[in-house]
Amino acid sequence: MNGDTTEPTTSTTPTTASHRITLPQPRIDRVIAGGTVVTGAGVQPADVLIAGERIVAVASPGAVPLHEDVERVDASGQYVLPGMIDVHVHLREPGYVHKEDISTCTTAAAAGGVTTVFGMPNLNPVTKTREILDDLFELYDSKSLVDWNHNPVPSQLDEVKAMAEAGVAAFKIYMVVDTGRDYPHPSGSGIHDHGHLLRMFEAIKPTGLPFMVHPHDQAIMDVTEQSYWAKGDRSPQAYAQTLATHNGLIWDTAIAVLLQMAEATGTKLHIVHMQTAGSIELVRRARERGVQVSCEVNHWALFLSTWRDVNELGPYALSYWVPDHHREAVWEALNDGTIDMLASDHAPHTRAEKEVGWEDCWACHTGTPGIQDQYALLLDSAADGKISLPRVAEVVAEEPATEFKVADKGFIRPGYHADLVLFDPRRTTTYSNDAVLSRSGWTPYDGRTSQGAITRTMVRGTDVFADGAVVGKPGWGRLARPAL
Repeated sequence: MNGDTTEPTTSTTPTTASHRITLPQPRIDRVIAGGTVVTGAGVQPADVLIAGERIVAVASPGAVPLHEDVERVDASGQYVLPGMIDVHVHLREPGYVHKEDISTCTTAAAAGGVTTVFGMPNLNPVTKTREILDDLFELYDSKSLVDWNHNPVPSQLDEVKAMAEAGVAAFKIYMVVDTGRDYPHPSGSGIHDHGHLLRMFEAIKPTGLPFMVHPHDQAIMDVTEQSYWAKGDRSPQAYAQTLATHNGLIWDTAIAVLLQMAEATGTKLHIVHMQTAGSIELVRRARERGVQVSCEVNHWALFLSTWRDVNELGPYALSYWVPDHHREAVWEALNDGTIDMLASDHAPHTRAEKEVGWEDCWACHTGTPGIQDQYALLLDSAADGKISLPRVAEVVAEEPATEFKVADKGFIRPGYHADLVLFDPRRTTTYSNDAVLSRSGWTPYDGRTSQGAITRTMVRGTDVFADGAVVGKPGWGRLARPAL
């Protein structure tokens, strides 16, 4: 902990034995007092002192005398955690604003303790040129309540360098081609040709940025789904079994290829949707060989997508079914560090787009919203002993900031942005469609409850959610650049 005992107003820096200069220091204007600070290093009572947008000190409770005009936020009995950096968010704007837009998505993010979002490129137009990216940045800049970045598609190789220079945190593609629908993987974002994949790895390498990939073996998917179609079975259960076929073969074969390409090119790889024991073992072995790879798990693999969910919620529980033995492997890998981080894969769709899935899940837009719910659900799991509180801080903030080199974010330390979440373990969170702030208007967790509740979210020292209400304003969020 910071050992300061007085409020810093000036500091003296020696230059020679006879001459000293006085440097002004930021004036503390806010203190989060009396809470229990949770970081990857541990859990301990502390006050967090803030000047403007940044943390000035993390000190023992009451150790720093403060001016009377310093705002005091009473965090007694609450945890003070880092704001979540969600590296996988579908904000749907432009092109699909009937599902979601930047303002509604980041409103839900603020309520859910998410202080930075990375948008995905499956939009209209697909984000694949610097010109399209610049236009999108203008939308984020005017509409986002929280800080942001965006992961464009690197399919046009001559655009990669220019998009990297704009400040993106990573590039993103899907090894998927939709069958029976044209979304959520529109033309231009779904690429599974291995030659094209290799060229993209090579183009990204000089930028120093990660290549985020949705793994998928399209050829195996084609064969498997056609066997169900031949029987006239297009149910949610058939769809779930197709994606989980042969103990996760669709995922494991694709991830094996991606890891080999990352190793061959020396490009940093980030794998989304970790959900099988085989994929986890492949990542472990690749790291032993020195391959640069990080990976994420999404809320639905931890808290949803059981076979019971598939039967009861059908299309509302899908994209994917995660069999129990794979779910156990995922929790183990999240705890031991093989899986680096939690990300929402927030994927809102309208009820009408979901309802068709009861009769034909291949006509349904797959994916589930989750940005408002995931942090509280993970903290509930900590209360149940499934994950430690320090590991929570790592997987929601510290690991994403480290793996994507996000400047000034992810840690509760002096000099970092005051992106903070207060969580009261004495309260209860009730998940309800009526409480959903996403434009989609529903949650797959409707009717559930969990221990504890988020009471405040701060982005760069300013409240965006407090006392049960979103108080942030569109346009407060700004680009969270990587520090390469």
